[in-house]
Amino acid sequence: MTRPRPAPRVAAAVDPVARVMVDVPLPHLDRPFDYLVAAEFDEQVQAGSRVRVRFAGRLVDGYVLDRRPSSEHANALAFLDRPIGVQPVLTDETAALFRAVADRYAGSFVDVARLGVPPRHARTEAAPPTVEVARTARTVHSGWDRYHAGGAFMAAVGAARPARAVWSALPGEDWPARIAEVIQTALAAGRGAVAIVPDGRDLARVDAALLRLLGDGRHVALSAELGPAERYRRWLAVRRGVVQAVVGTRAAGYAPVVNPGVLIIWDDGDDLHREPRAPYPDARDVLVLRSSLTGAALLVGGYARTAEAQLLLESGWAHEITADRGTLRAVAPRVVAAGDDVEQARDPAARAARLPSLAWRAAGKALADGQPVLVQVPRRGYVPSLACVRDRTPARCATCAGPLAMGSAQAIASCRWCGRPAGGWACPTCAGRKMRALVVGAGRTAEELGRAFPGTLVRTSGRDQVLDTVDGRPALVVSTPGAEPVAEGGYGAALLLDGWAMLARPDLRAGEEALRRWLNAAALVCPGGQVVVVADAGIPVVQALVRWDPAGSASRELAERSELGFPPAVRMAALSGRPDAVLDFVQAAELPAPHEMIGPVPTAPSPTGGDSESVRMLIRVPREDGARLATALRAAAAGRSARKATELVKIVLDPAELF
Repeated sequence: MTRPRPAPRVAAAVDPVARVMVDVPLPHLDRPFDYLVAAEFDEQVQAGSRVRVRFAGRLVDGYVLDRRPSSEHANALAFLDRPIGVQPVLTDETAALFRAVADRYAGSFVDVARLGVPPRHARTEAAPPTVEVARTARTVHSGWDRYHAGGAFMAAVGAARPARAVWSALPGEDWPARIAEVIQTALAAGRGAVAIVPDGRDLARVDAALLRLLGDGRHVALSAELGPAERYRRWLAVRRGVVQAVVGTRAAGYAPVVNPGVLIIWDDGDDLHREPRAPYPDARDVLVLRSSLTGAALLVGGYARTAEAQLLLESGWAHEITADRGTLRAVAPRVVAAGDDVEQARDPAARAARLPSLAWRAAGKALADGQPVLVQVPRRGYVPSLACVRDRTPARCATCAGPLAMGSAQAIASCRWCGRPAGGWACPTCAGRKMRALVVGAGRTAEELGRAFPGTLVRTSGRDQVLDTVDGRPALVVSTPGAEPVAEGGYGAALLLDGWAMLARPDLRAGEEALRRWLNAAALVCPGGQVVVVADAGIPVVQALVRWDPAGSASRELAERSELGFPPAVRMAALSGRPDAVLDFVQAAELPAPHEMIGPVPTAPSPTGGDSESVRMLIRVPREDGARLATALRAAAAGRSARKATELVKIVLDPAELF
């Protein structure tokens, strides 16, 4: 007995054509495809819906961008297979944001959508939504009164104006409370809010501050640490408009908040804000794009300031929120460099000592006063970098100013950016020709301090165990950067060790990153406490720390990058892959003129050697040609994909690392 054929499908009577972005990771397919919507799915398939479609002989997922009365294609259209769930997951605003991020980073729409839309959880989607809560009442925000333009920014958020600001937080600032106040102001104006923080510890602090200020049920916290059901439940509350405030890690920047009024990012220089998956967007840039698309206010905050944030200020796109020097002096700890002239006269060995006498005195005084002491030690596992043996001046390439490194004890030092050997290197400061590697160790530091201060509790916070808080009892807290716990009442002193190791990292952002880590640690010290940084006081970054001047340091950093031609003063792309694939890619790309290519340089040699090793090439163009560069790279990737090129080339726009 033959099975009866199913009845032929009938297209929907109104707007039967759906434009669908198919979830296929091929660059040449990064465009909408038209499908017919069956009448039986007319109410379920809407703009933003997830659907299943048949594409190239197999069923794949897709996102409906919109529905139209007809198609521009003359060929007969296939019916989409079925809708996935009943909840549309895209909004017009998030769809435009996904497209803008993909275009900026030479990626595809579906790659960005994977970052911004969590996997579906059917049982959670079927659950009834939470009842909507009432609007927040206005309150007085005294915490922003200490900052110039702080009150003006809050007034602009309350009036739903597109204010954009870069905020330099004071030492010891309760920054989660300040962020909560901004969010409360946006909610009181009937607008939504999105706040992004680097990690789960910061997320917990802002979450608690919002709970205290807004009460239960007024916001959601989103992070990858949530289970799939809970994450989707919270995300659905935002998508359905039940909740208008979101705080989370980098993916929360895409949260479908209805009518966003303010977008906030804290500590934008933290590398956790950089997405490790294609197309590798930075959370700050995502919020900048979203602010431009929606007219929402933007707040970029932190103790330190990045060159990218400084560019927003110098371009006039954003304004500065800072406190006056008198207010700063009242709350800032005293910062001293172990290598300054006074300490050199008192302790001639201070320049070479890892723990000079100044550090011992500061730690001993704080412990005697009954306060904890923070000891920051650079993270283990740094790629070895080279410096002068005599004065520890970082070893740089004479051609491109890239960092020098050695693959082995017998190898000749060579540049990690352009690959040129540096056999004739000489220190530009003392003309010395001998180099050394800088190595640090948090565990050994804890042991040394434990022996030096017998009977004192020594605690560690790092990769194996990260402490959120410590009490105010006297103790030595040894921490790696980013893992510093908050002390009750603040630390009595902070010792920032191995300054040369921080500054000699083989990274364009070494100075900026060192200052960011130092300021974040020093901000945990109570007013009147002491911060000792073990580094030469003559280094500009160390001077900025002593003066607590992140704005001046960022301005100088941006000027230097402009002079050398590095991001953010220019737009740069890094192409990685096999040598023949990278060469083919560059030849296929219609790069804008003028442009400059650096490399290729080997990045990850293959165990078998030969042509299978990976190389990296840098391409830079003037900043105003950044969009053209991204378009050219997307077109080249699409062309190679259409030709079914088997060797992949990784594209990273404005890479955080240039080696």
